[in-house]
Amino acid sequence: MRIGLVTADPGHPLLAAVTELLTPEHRVVWLDPGGEGQGPDAGRSASPAPSSLADVYLLKARTPRALALAALLEEHGAPVLNSAAATARCQDRVEMAAVARAAGLPFAGTAAVATVGELAAAGEPDGPLVIKSRFSRRHDLVARADSAVRLRELAAEWPDEPVVVQEFTANSGWDHKLWVVDGQLFAGLRRSELSPDGRGPTLPLPVGELPESWTGAALRAGEVFGLDVYGVDVLDAGGGAPLIVDINAFPGIRGQAGAPEALAQLALRTAARGRSLDAGERKVAEVGEK
Repeated sequence: MRIGLVTADPGHPLLAAVTELLTPEHRVVWLDPGGEGQGPDAGRSASPAPSSLADVYLLKARTPRALALAALLEEHGAPVLNSAAATARCQDRVEMAAVARAAGLPFAGTAAVATVGELAAAGEPDGPLVIKSRFSRRHDLVARADSAVRLRELAAEWPDEPVVVQEFTANSGWDHKLWVVDGQLFAGLRRSELSPDGRGPTLPLPVGELPESWTGAALRAGEVFGLDVYGVDVLDAGGGAPLIVDINAFPGIRGQAGAPEALAQLALRTAARGRSLDAGERKVAEVGEK
């Protein structure tokens, strides 16, 4: 099998571990959506000819160029994990919240605002707010604002940034990170990025210690968004009730025993299924020609 990685960083710990698991028997290549393809079989550009397609692609990058490349690969018949459409649904936090809440998921109320300056101009907020970039990406804006002064500071730092607003939910200060690979759950605890002391390391969290309502919501999110590899950020909203504050397509899932193996097996099964479909289509075509 040939497995393609759509990423600018094939050395990412998760991808490196998957590559190590696959390379004894399979070929792993990578495409940088921001530049030329790399690896022995990646071709000379980020848009390989149909004859050089891999059997499956893992879409780790989530930039607009990466999504466009993934869509092109799908048009040429290559399976992509996650699909371009599913990944795109997790980039716009307004659409993400609307899709999740329409499906009955316990997702935080989310409202779009043109800029932080618009919020600052409205004066003192009624209570603490969580401000996030509307479009999810690396190093995007995620901050808490309790006052107009803080809002003005954020407006100065991010003057043209489209944002969303979520009401701050009192919690323990820890994010529950739930990751799913092909229906297999992994979990960890990490200090909230809203914490004044910063995030710090991710601590182990046995999945078996989570309430069924939490794991059920995480698995349901994959069904709703059409995701095979994803992360769900959950807060305890009180009384053990889960509150989803973000969903991420193809997160890092660092340090989770068994995650690279689950991803490698998912890639191989998807590639084998794609080959079977290709063979079936060729057989149908041959019968039609007779």
